[in-house]
Amino acid sequence: MKKVFLLVTGCWILVTGVYAQLVSQRLQNAFQQFESDSQLRHAISSLYVIDAKTGQVVFDKNSQIGLAPASTQKIITSVTAFELLAKDFRYKTEVGIIFGEKSSSIYLKPSGDPTFGSWRWSATEEAFILDKLVNRIKPHIKSTDSNVYVNQKGWDTQSIPDGWIWQDIANYYGAGAGVLNWRENQFDLLLKSGSKIGDLVEVVKTNPELYSYKIHSNASSAKAGSGDNAYLYFPVSGNEGIVKGTIPINENKFQISGAMPYPPIQFIETLRDSLFGKNKPYNHLSSIFLSEDPKVSHKIFYTHYSPSLDSIIYWFNKKSINLYGEALIKTFAYEKQGFGSTDSGLAIVKKFWKEKGIDEDELNMYDGSGLSPLNRVTTHAQVEILKYATTKDWFHYFYNSLPLYNGMVMKSGTISDVKGFCGYHKAKDGKEYIFSFLVNNYRGKTSAVVNKMYKVLDALK
Repeated sequence: MKKVFLLVTGCWILVTGVYAQLVSQRLQNAFQQFESDSQLRHAISSLYVIDAKTGQVVFDKNSQIGLAPASTQKIITSVTAFELLAKDFRYKTEVGIIFGEKSSSIYLKPSGDPTFGSWRWSATEEAFILDKLVNRIKPHIKSTDSNVYVNQKGWDTQSIPDGWIWQDIANYYGAGAGVLNWRENQFDLLLKSGSKIGDLVEVVKTNPELYSYKIHSNASSAKAGSGDNAYLYFPVSGNEGIVKGTIPINENKFQISGAMPYPPIQFIETLRDSLFGKNKPYNHLSSIFLSEDPKVSHKIFYTHYSPSLDSIIYWFNKKSINLYGEALIKTFAYEKQGFGSTDSGLAIVKKFWKEKGIDEDELNMYDGSGLSPLNRVTTHAQVEILKYATTKDWFHYFYNSLPLYNGMVMKSGTISDVKGFCGYHKAKDGKEYIFSFLVNNYRGKTSAVVNKMYKVLDALK
């Protein structure tokens, strides 16, 4: 019986080893064909694949070379968040009153909640929050000429991380994270194009209305079906943004989305309109930002809580919301050190993973979302982090946050001439793999590169 057992065990090991060799060879052949493609002539690519159960390396090409990861960097921020904050972590925004001799003022103590006013949950929607606040504030505010004190103690006032480019930061995906965020710091811009190619594009309106900020158009009309090639730009100074690029001809309400230039002011002005009515010039709320706790008597009468972290991570990865990543990085620093800044948060991330055995030079990060073209991470580090996640009791929530592409559960990433995929795959035979695949400096259409990357990853099926 013992001999039979040893024989069966030996055959299983032999078959497993042979199959692993077959998968490795398939990957080798597919990757060689990929690299020899003319679209990748001046590119650098990295692919790292391990057996999810054993940790055995199945394929390795350039896994120690730092490459721009684009939004695949979000898996690093996500896993770190589950570990440092825990899946039930919630942001809170406290609202109260500062009592004065003649009149009272509104007091806000936000905590960097990126979901405040978001449309993704019923309990965070703009109308829901405003209704709650108005009902609680109105009995205390006797004068329409009141102040709003925003306690920003412990938070860096720089909302945009170093390394983001001008073409990104005025568009919705370039919204920075501050202590007080509102409606994901996003607005929609409706545009009207002409009937002829080259006609000037007109600004119809913004939704919501932007307070003390105007958008001007330098965009033009392009051929029908040309798609959205319009970008918003913040000015170097002043309160006027510019939209450039093109949209198709004969469009009456062509929508693009931008980043709010001043989210706290947008929220305060929206709250004013909800309290006193819209378009009444005598209604005024002065904004005063505090760097310390108020020295005068105040009372908190309402606390808004965000959805739990597992729910935030779900949308962070499913819809690749950069704002959430930047808010989380600052939250790491605030929760651990008492001051929420990007640099401090990134230092905490590197230190955490260094303690887990990942060389900190493999995580050369400038933000939490991957939007900066300065980011450099290795596929080895990404796979090790993905493997680490599988050992945790919150793994189910993280796994469910990852999108499905090409029949594989994986996070994608795209910035200029950069494409990446990393995640998990269970093959038809039951074998499970963890992988990261990054490509930098390809030429031509991203869609073509994506299809070629899929062909390589198909070797795991």
